[in-house]
This record gives sequence, C-alpha cells and structure tokens, in this order.
Amino acid sequence: MSDPLITLTTDFGEDSPYVAAMKGVILSINPAARLLDLSHEIPPQDIPHAAWFMAGALPWFPTGTLHVVVVDPGVGTARELLYIECCGQRILAPDNGCWTWLDQTKKPLVRRLRERQWWLPAISATFHGRDILSPVAAHLSLGIEPARLGPKTTRWIRLEREAPFCQPGRVLGRVVFIDRFGNLITNIPADAVGQPPDVLTVGAHRVADFRWVRTYGEARRGEVVALIGSTDHLEVAVVEGSAAALFAAKIGTAISVSWTPGTGRKRSSG
Repeated sequence: MSDPLITLTTDFGEDSPYVAAMKGVILSINPAARLLDLSHEIPPQDIPHAAWFMAGALPWFPTGTLHVVVVDPGVGTARELLYIECCGQRILAPDNGCWTWLDQTKKPLVRRLRERQWWLPAISATFHGRDILSPVAAHLSLGIEPARLGPKTTRWIRLEREAPFCQPGRVLGRVVFIDRFGNLITNIPADAVGQPPDVLTVGAHRVADFRWVRTYGEARRGEVVALIGSTDHLEVAVVEGSAAALFAAKIGTAISVSWTPGTGRKRSSG
C-alpha cells in the first residue's frame, strides 16, 4: 500500500509528548506513512464529544482512510480495543462507544485486537495509544490483512444518543456540541423543525428577540439567530459573539423551539 493516510484524534492536548510518541512509533514501522492530526483538543475523557467529532468529520475522508482515536478513560481496564470498518472508513479505537454515532445503516465490520505480534513488545498499562493502536495502524498501512488482528465480534459498547422530545407545536432538545465560536449545536434534526419557530428557549432563558436565518450573514452583529447548520441540526448562535457565553450554556443545556397554532410546522417522522 503506497503513501497511506493515517489520522490521529486524541484528548492529549497540543503540548504533550504523547502524540509525538504515537507518531514516532508509526513512522518507525512505516516511514512512508502520511500522518494527519484531526484534533488533540477533545475535552479530557469526553467520549460523547469524541463521538460527535467523529460523526461530523470521518465520513468526509477518502474511502479506506485509517483513523486512530485515543479518548480512553478506561485504559488499562478490561475494556478491549477494536478495529472497525464503518462508512467506508477504517478505525482503531477503544471499545467505549466513541465511534458509534457514525452512520451504521450498513452493518459495521468489527474485530477485537487480540494478536500481540502487531503490538510493541512492552505494553504500558496507561498508554495503549502508543503501544497497541499506533503499531497496529502502522502494520495496517503496510498492508497486513485486518483478519490477522483478531476475531470478529458483533458485540460492542454503543453510546446512547438522546433523541429530542417532539409534541404538537414544540420540540425540546439539548445542546450536544459547542464549537469554538460559542455556537450551540443541538440534537434537534432539520426535519423536526420544518417552519421557522416563533419561540426559542435556551435553558431558563426565553429568547424574545431572535431571528431565523439561513446564514449568519443575514443578521447584524450581536443578534441571536437560530438556523439549520452544516450538521443538518438546529443551532443557536450570536452573530460575531458567543451564544454559550450569553446564555451560560453547556453540553446538556435544554433548548426548545415552538410554534403558535396554524403555522403549519412539518411534523417529525421520529
């Protein structure tokens, strides 16, 4: 396999030696590997954040890209490590559900990493990203067959993804992601909204003055806007400001939209 692409996603931070160590292991085994950092700023031990990040990023990569994901609060415990083929991508990750928000319309192929010949000789109890996942990634990039990594499995940890609560005239959801701009991305899908809502609430705040827009540029600086964002979910933002700061919002903060009777809101299929 020539010029293989391996991506790295961790919660290690940009200033730690841990990512560099993983790269060193990979390049020692396959000097031709292309390494791409997706993010090392996943909040520490935040598996749902990692799941949202992966679902938003991985499907856009070329088919067959190999992704190494190390957000692993259970490192050193009985949890296992997995090789996954899903959505045309290949993933190496701990079995903690961090990849399970990817579209699984087509059943994933999953293997447990059991064959130690592809690991480093000495295994730290606290750094499986370096000692197991990185060498396995390097060997895969050299063309070993995934079947040699370990047995197939049909059982793995699935991370629950809370669905919004839909009722006539109102949809209640939650913030599932806050980007660096302070935009509040919710779990309310576009098809649960349909028509522009009349009322918006964020936590305990009933937002009397907001605009429903298609793009941020349609509103003035400082205005509160609601829109369907690039993830095809409802977002709440402050133009050139931070909705997270304005509403003191965090992951899990409730957000609802509602309509006065007769607005003709499209009903959610879910």
